[in-house]
Amino acid sequence: MQEIGIITESTADLPPDIIEKYRIAIAPVKLDWPEVESLPGENTFQRMREAEKRGVKSFGKTSQPSPKDYLDQYRRQLAEFKEVICISLSSKFSGSYNSALQAKSFLKPEEQIRVSNIDSFTISGGQGLAVLKAEELIEQGKNTAEILGGMKGALKRIQFFTIMKDYKWIEASGRISHLAAVILNRMARSGLRPLLTIKKGKLSPAGIKSNTKDFPNVLFGQLKSEIEKKKTQGVRIKAAIVHGDDLSGAKRLKEMIERDFKNAEISFLSLANDVIGVVSGPDAMVLAWMED
Repeated sequence: MQEIGIITESTADLPPDIIEKYRIAIAPVKLDWPEVESLPGENTFQRMREAEKRGVKSFGKTSQPSPKDYLDQYRRQLAEFKEVICISLSSKFSGSYNSALQAKSFLKPEEQIRVSNIDSFTISGGQGLAVLKAEELIEQGKNTAEILGGMKGALKRIQFFTIMKDYKWIEASGRISHLAAVILNRMARSGLRPLLTIKKGKLSPAGIKSNTKDFPNVLFGQLKSEIEKKKTQGVRIKAAIVHGDDLSGAKRLKEMIERDFKNAEISFLSLANDVIGVVSGPDAMVLAWMED
């Protein structure tokens, strides 16, 4: 039996090869959007574009994993590992963390003491980097207490930035008002867009950017300015790039980072999960990184 296994949600946007390599168990965050599910497209973003063309007015609804979803994953991992750590998306975004805690209470007492829970206070690429940091500590032979202690500092070093094309999607999720969405879309038509970040587990504005038609360039510029501001050019960086069906743009951002930052490693590049998708919409892009 292996020492420590990890559970996380699909919102971590980890690619299948990483999930398989580390035997990570995934609790599914669900999307309910019957009007779009039958439309043509290789992924949800392509079906969203098709829905726009056809004038579909509905929006997708998401739901967090149920306690049973987590309970199933706890039992799966406890059968393979001596101890389990569940790393959830920010509790400020979703009730997933509380659902995971509730599921833990259904385990036998001798099983409960083998399970630890972490609120990552981030999502998407940031959450994925948190999971990979935990796996790195496991590979170093750290015990659970050491990993939990190390993760407290690591989570504070994760930076997350995202930029979106159309703000009607985030409006539909209830995170901004209709008036705010109208104003933001008017600004976007003139090349001005807000860059969003995560502060204290919540999505927050990180300033207004101009000339924002090129999302990879905007995110690369933010990375460069943050590193220069902290004077940490020589520090090793691990980054994650997540995109809303803009693979060419995501690859270009990866190339820009690897070209200009010799100490940077792109831990993964992936398509955003459905839950991120219905909030951010097609062509949105996320850049998250952690200074090692």
